[in-house]
Amino acid sequence: MSTRKIHECPGCSKPARPEYEPFCSQGCRDRDLLRWLDDGYRIPGPPADIEPE
Repeated sequence: MSTRKIHECPGCSKPARPEYEPFCSQGCRDRDLLRWLDDGYRIPGPPADIEPE
């Protein structure tokens, strides 16, 4: 009997596959990376003060 818990893919909720952990496929992995690169993930808070150079 296996005690390993099957995790769900954070992108589509399908079972995660070990080679793409925690995702189910390369496609879900790539979409998550694109969200990070496109500022799709943000932490709420006040705007940062960025000084021009």
